[in-house]
Amino acid sequence: MKTPRKINLAVTPTPLEVIKYQNKKFLMKRDDLTGCELSGNKVRKLEYLIADALKNKADIIFTCGGEQSNHARATTIAARKFGIPVKLFLWGSDRKISGGNLFLNRMYGAEILYLNKNEYEKVNDIMQYQREKLLRKNLNAFVIPEGGSTATGVFGYFSFILELMKQIDLQKVKGIVTASGTGGTSAGMLAAVSYLNIDLQIVAINVLYSKEVITKKILMLAEAINLEYDLNTKIKAENLIVLDGYSKEGYKKISKDKIKLIRNFASETGILFDPAYTGKAFKAYYENYISEDLGMKYIFVHTGGIFGIFGRAKEYLI
Repeated sequence: MKTPRKINLAVTPTPLEVIKYQNKKFLMKRDDLTGCELSGNKVRKLEYLIADALKNKADIIFTCGGEQSNHARATTIAARKFGIPVKLFLWGSDRKISGGNLFLNRMYGAEILYLNKNEYEKVNDIMQYQREKLLRKNLNAFVIPEGGSTATGVFGYFSFILELMKQIDLQKVKGIVTASGTGGTSAGMLAAVSYLNIDLQIVAINVLYSKEVITKKILMLAEAINLEYDLNTKIKAENLIVLDGYSKEGYKKISKDKIKLIRNFASETGILFDPAYTGKAFKAYYENYISEDLGMKYIFVHTGGIFGIFGRAKEYLI
């Protein structure tokens, strides 16, 4: 097996904690604690992606996401640590007063191009066109797709499984549950359990794409790692479970019942979830695992996203 080049950005290993909520115990892997400004799961991917950008002598980094994208914020901060400017292609609109991740993007000096929903559907083409324009000026733009979900980026969650194995005997648990936006986190874990031949369910809560689309994305990314890094394994598609129906309100919205659960959980445990990813994923985890007394058999991964909360303060305080 080959491994990609890596730089150290994340505070790891992150804790694996036993949490008690409503008199029920469950396991939580705290990837919200990978850092401060770089908090969340995206930094594990960026350890490999920024290393690749440096190797390719990038003059600028392009990436994309929603206006409150955790990935865009983490990319901006990680790139600035190495003196690389960033241009963000964001689905949303400019605001005089920005909060959350958007505030941090501005604070760290990212150039931002806002796109409407129809334009954002062609964001990869737009980034490639802008890259070609810079190439004519002898400038090299390193393009990171949505969520950092490339074979190189998602290797961060292949390594995550190796880290987790040092904290718990994975033969004694049945699965790992996580939010899934672009599928990279789940894909990295699925590739790892396939390579290590561990019979472990990788449970993805789709928050952005349909069940059919996210399933295809996860399997394609897992296979990309397999081919790119010579794992020489068969990806265990049967180990992937997509729990659908927990983002019916849409990626940029969150329902009142989920807000209520988030607030109750925060007041009882001191742990906060975000509106786009972990809040929706925890609703699924609570209904399917905690309520069924399976919390000690299925690990919930807190993937961070705390800065996104501050762009939605009114909803959280209703």
